Amino acid sequence: MHIEFLVEDLSTQEACTLLLPTLLPSGTEYEIRSFRGKQDLLSKLPDRLRAYRGWLPQDWRIVVLVDCDNENCQDLKSKLEERSRQAGFITKTACSQGREFQVLNRIMIEELEAWFFGDVEAICQAYTGISSSLAQKVRYRDPDAIQGGTWEALPRELQRAGLI
Repeated sequence: MHIEFLVEDLSTQEACTLLLPTLLPSGTEYEIRSFRGKQDLLSKLPDRLRAYRGWLPQDWRIVVLVDCDNENCQDLKSKLEERSRQAGFITKTACSQGREFQVLNRIMIEELEAWFFGDVEAICQAYTGISSSLAQKVRYRDPDAIQGGTWEALPRELQRAGLI
């Protein structure tokens, strides 16, 4: 099996590069294709899916992974599902029992960076200047509730530690 991952940016690509080898079954091949943000991915998705439709082998899958940001999650999912359907694909959501799907649309409800704040120990290992007390700070105790956006918070902490 081969999986094509379509992600909105380089940070998601880097996270997938690290995570996928531990999550996917042995022998699964994959490629991660990043775009220049969510809008870039969404605008190019219809053409990309139509291109895949013309040659995609039966045992290949496509995973579309985007941040929810402040968009209505159900509306965004509907958009992704409709673009897949228009390109002639069966999605996991629309797939009836016993049939195979080729596209899996998934939405990250909170920004990818919230995943990092969920494992402060890993942040401290990756960036030796970050204090292990980071997890005790009130603003970081609940990674999904970080005010002002987690994508701004992580670089701010790296800057405080003199790492960027």
